[in-house]
Amino acid sequence: MRVLMLETPTEMLDERRRLGLDGRDEMWDGVLHVVPPAGGPHQRLSGDFYFIARPLAERRGLVAHFETGLFGSEEDFRVPDLSFSRPEHLSERGVEGAELVVEVRSARDESYAKLDFYAAMGVREALVLHPQGRRFELFRNVDGRMVPVSPAHDGAVACEVLDVRLATLDGRLRSTWADGSAEV
Repeated sequence: MRVLMLETPTEMLDERRRLGLDGRDEMWDGVLHVVPPAGGPHQRLSGDFYFIARPLAERRGLVAHFETGLFGSEEDFRVPDLSFSRPEHLSERGVEGAELVVEVRSARDESYAKLDFYAAMGVREALVLHPQGRRFELFRNVDGRMVPVSPAHDGAVACEVLDVRLATLDGRLRSTWADGSAEV
C-alpha cells in the first residue's frame, strides 16, 4: 500500500520518533519515505552478509555500518541496509559518503530507485541482494552512473571495494577472497 500525505501532522512524526519507528525512514529531496520494518529473510541475509563482509572491510581500512543514514543533506538521505565507508566519512548523524552500499530487496521496496542518489554521492559500488535464491546484482559508479557489473566466464562478479568475488551457487551466495570463502 502506498500513501501520499501532502501535509504530515507534526504529532504523527513526533510519535514515530518517540516509539523508535523512524529508524529506517528516508528523506528524498525533502519528501519523507516511511520504510516498513524488514522481514525475517531480509534480516537474516543482511546479518549474515554483514558478518562475512565486516572483517574484509576492516582489512581495507573501511568501517562497516548496519542501517545507518547516508547523508547528502538533512533533506536528502537514504538508509542502505549495509554500508562500508572510510573513517573520514563518519559524522554524528551517520555517514557522509560510502565506498559500498548493500540493499537487500523486500517486496515493493525502492532499492533500484536509490541508485542515482548513491552515484551522486560518489559511492563506488552498490550491491543488491535478493533473499529468494540468494541472487545478487553489483553496480559500479562509472562517470556518475551506477552501471551493472557483468559476471566473468565462471559466473562470478568482482566486488572491488571488498576485494571479493561473488557468485550464487545452489541457492547460496558465495563470497571468495584471497585467503578464504564463505556462503550464506
